[in-house]
Parts: sequence; C-alpha cells; structure tokens
Amino acid sequence: MKLRNLVLGLGVAALSLSAGAMASEQTLSEPGIAGVQKQVRHELNMLPYVNVFDYMTFTVDENGNVTLNGEVTNPAVKSDAANVVKKVEGVEHVDNKIQVLPLSFFDNGLRARLYRTIYGYGPLQRYAMGVNKPIRIIVANGHVTLLGVVDNQADKILAGMRANTVPGIFSVDNQLIVVKG
Repeated sequence: MKLRNLVLGLGVAALSLSAGAMASEQTLSEPGIAGVQKQVRHELNMLPYVNVFDYMTFTVDENGNVTLNGEVTNPAVKSDAANVVKKVEGVEHVDNKIQVLPLSFFDNGLRARLYRTIYGYGPLQRYAMGVNKPIRIIVANGHVTLLGVVDNQADKILAGMRANTVPGIFSVDNQLIVVKG
C-alpha cells in the first residue's frame, strides 16, 4: 500500500512538473496576470519591516516578469521584497529596482517630525488607523515626497501644507492621489 502511494505521489509530482514546464512556455493571460498581481501585492504587504517611510510599486508583464520600484529605508526590505516575489507562482523573473534611501541622522529626524505633524493633526488622524498607512512619507536628503492615497482633495492639500510647516525641509512634492472625490 505504501509503495502504491509513493508511486502515485511520484506520478502526481511528474504531472505537476510537466504542467509547470508547459506553463513556463506560455504567456500569462489577463486573468493570470491579475492573479499574480494580487499575490505579489499580498506578499509585499506582508513584509514585516515595511513602514510609513517606505513606498513600493510593481508591474507584471504577460511573461511573468515582475519589476519592483520604489524607495525604502531598510536594505533588508529591498532584498526581502525580491525574495518573496520570486516565490509567487507564475513569476518567472524579478527585476528589483527598489532604491535604498541614504542613511542620514538629519533625514531620520525629519521623518519623525513629519509623521507627528501629518498623522498627529486632528483632521488627518483617521489615516493613522491600521497597519498600512495610506500616506507614505519619503525623505531623501531633506526633500520630501508624499505618496499614497487620501479620501478627498482637502486632505491632500492639508497633508502637503502640514509637511511644509516642518523646519529643515528643502522641498515637498505632494503626489497623493484622491480616491473618492
């Protein structure tokens, strides 16, 4: 009985390997791309060291090639992102273009002050709820970029105005996207 189960198990493994080889020769269909995108998004959201000061995006093409972009504060996040995406079924190749922001005591101070100034402000405090904050604060050499999503144009303007009040900032690029109206 054990021998029969072993033979059946090997047969199933051989079938899945040959099916995998056939799938790698084909391109992903639109629903296949959507499934890969969903899984990649999930894996990136589950990374343990990603915080409000990191921003990552990705694209998936029809051949299963994934391109990672963005900026992160921790070099481990860059390598972890590529490693988890490589394990997603349907991903053939990962091009990791994530940039690691320079280590800077000055920028770290700005990050802390920006976080308090934006997320600590009454009308914007609702965005502080949850693990994945919708407003991402990217600081590179004193220059600030606000990325992510907000509910309305007023919140976008408020976040940009609040960021501009933090002393020591050279510029603020408000790229927040309004999702509701």
